[in-house]
Amino acid sequence: MPVKAQPGARRNGLAGEHAGALKVQVTQAPERGKATDAVLETIADALHLKHSQMSLLSGATSPQKRVLVSGISLADLAERLRSVLEDA
Repeated sequence: MPVKAQPGARRNGLAGEHAGALKVQVTQAPERGKATDAVLETIADALHLKHSQMSLLSGATSPQKRVLVSGISLADLAERLRSVLEDA
């Protein structure tokens, strides 16, 4: 799943879609991988997933990231995303 990270935001959360990627805002500063960890944690919490179901495929030092979500069907993931983004 493509993700656009926005570190240094006012709050943690999913902020919709940006250029075909899920936009994730985190309060953490982009230093030593802390923002990347916060992005994965924010996605897992918002979608009610275990943190172990999230893994970073690429983009450790970039705002453009690719995240692998395992242990859930594509249809269920899409429904959870739709639900969370409608509430935002």
